[in-house]
Amino acid sequence: MAARSKARKRAFQILFEADQRGITVQNVLADWIRHSRSDDRQPPVTEYTMQLVEGYAEHVARIDELIATYAVDWDLDRMPVADRNIVRLGAYELIWEDGTPDAVAIDEAVQLAKEFSTDDSPAFVNGLLARFKELKPGLRRDEK
Repeated sequence: MAARSKARKRAFQILFEADQRGITVQNVLADWIRHSRSDDRQPPVTEYTMQLVEGYAEHVARIDELIATYAVDWDLDRMPVADRNIVRLGAYELIWEDGTPDAVAIDEAVQLAKEFSTDDSPAFVNGLLARFKELKPGLRRDEK
């Protein structure tokens, strides 16, 4: 597995854990970093994982607003936890990570959905992120 794919997988796991525990992603990220430094059995937290998690945290309100607006027939809090966090991560990377090609951000999110969610999830993730890609120029507005 490529280094960036591993970083995305770990970022997804951090977002998922934070969502499940009801705490901030920054707290979970700090826990993961601390554990990886003190236990060599724990995978390292790479710079790109930190960049994804911290970037998501910076834009969390806007990302959730976008998902709530464009996820047809799905309330954010009723969406499967894995799907919600895969889309959150994918939306962040698609909209705010200029170094990642749009197709890569979408494909990587779809791969996470295939690995961690239901049979219907890859199509849902792909469809929602493809919609964000179409609307991307207007989605990156100032959130303040």
